[in-house]
Amino acid sequence: MKIPPRRRGRQNRLSRRDFLALMSVSAASATLGGCAVNPVTGRQQLLLFSEGQEVAVDREHSPHQFSADFGVSQDSGLNSYVSARGHELAGHSHRPGMPYSFQVVNANYINAYAFPGGTVGVTRGIMLEMEDEAQLAALLGHEIGHVNARHTAQQMTRGFLAQLALVGATVAAGSSEDRQGLAPLVQTLGGISAGALLAHYSRENEREADHLGMEYAARAGQNPAGMVDLHRMLMEQSRRDPNALELMFATHPLTSERMATAENMMAGSYQDYRQQPRNRQRYQDQTAALRRLKPAIEEQRAGEKEMAREKFAGAEPHFKKALGLAPEDYTGLILMSRCQFGLGRKQEAVSYADAARRVYPGEPQALQLAGITRLSLGQHEAALRHFNEYEQRLPGNPNTTFLKGVALENMGRNQAAAREYLQYLQQVREGGQAGYARQRLTEWGVLQAR
Repeated sequence: MKIPPRRRGRQNRLSRRDFLALMSVSAASATLGGCAVNPVTGRQQLLLFSEGQEVAVDREHSPHQFSADFGVSQDSGLNSYVSARGHELAGHSHRPGMPYSFQVVNANYINAYAFPGGTVGVTRGIMLEMEDEAQLAALLGHEIGHVNARHTAQQMTRGFLAQLALVGATVAAGSSEDRQGLAPLVQTLGGISAGALLAHYSRENEREADHLGMEYAARAGQNPAGMVDLHRMLMEQSRRDPNALELMFATHPLTSERMATAENMMAGSYQDYRQQPRNRQRYQDQTAALRRLKPAIEEQRAGEKEMAREKFAGAEPHFKKALGLAPEDYTGLILMSRCQFGLGRKQEAVSYADAARRVYPGEPQALQLAGITRLSLGQHEAALRHFNEYEQRLPGNPNTTFLKGVALENMGRNQAAAREYLQYLQQVREGGQAGYARQRLTEWGVLQAR
């Protein structure tokens, strides 16, 4: 490498901004970790997150994603089946000792995802589209591959270093924070949005996860050709309805090159595995109850498309039909509650949210939704009870903290509301809700006006 000529005078000094950034990175390296051996490649790489920290991040964030996806499926047989297949594959991976967990979630969109500590979620939407166990093994093996190659830890390291450099530059420049305008108090229904917590992988990450998925499938006695069929199914779904895979494409870049690579690997490295069983009948038997829900799920998908365009009147007939087919489907009840809220029918929204709570008592999204609808009806004490119960079941959602502040403020308990708003601002510093919280705290004399 050619060494650049030495600069003279002031330009040769380390600026305060550079010093702060370098000190931040050095401190982070000392605190969080440093170079680590990649368990798949055996090569050293810069990772600022230890295995224990990967597990901690997983345990903190995966419950929120599962709740955003309408909770874990209540079909215990289906979950046991997916969990058994996942653990079989994980046992043949490069990190068999990770605390793996495999769950089907009640979301209708087509996707699967993994958190860095080994928690894997598979939507019921993609379970409906697959046809045999070979495809399921490919899907689960791919997600296990992301965990084994530590792709999320790599992205967290890059993001953390970039954030540290930005913080260093901000401190050095002495920046000031702009005041935010007042936005609607309720920015979301149901908590953290689906996909907000998921890793967004590079194409290189995806190729590596595909390779590992096929390797783990073959080791576990599954047919690795399931990876080819999985890609073919996803590409067909994309041609038929691109919006159905919008989130999957955002987190898992899909290309025809990946399917071609899988086909080449089957023709080469895995040609002796072509006759491995595909276990189609077992897959069909285990997903029978879910497939009986398919007509209702298709209606829900149609309604969700209308909702995404804020066409609530167009969504309502689809949700009505879905509930006619599956009256106790938790996802359908939550979607109808959101739809009624969008139509301004708040009492009806409360009724559907309460029905969802009865159908799935342990899932907290219905509590959040019931609290929001009651808050909008002026039932502040009832709303606060819902938010407190939600927080006990699923702590760490800043939206709940903000909403508790709103409920307390409307009850005239400004001191308690101020504590919630301050706690919210420790987690969220931008956006309409942060602007509102900051404005109220300034008016109450808790914060100084800028």
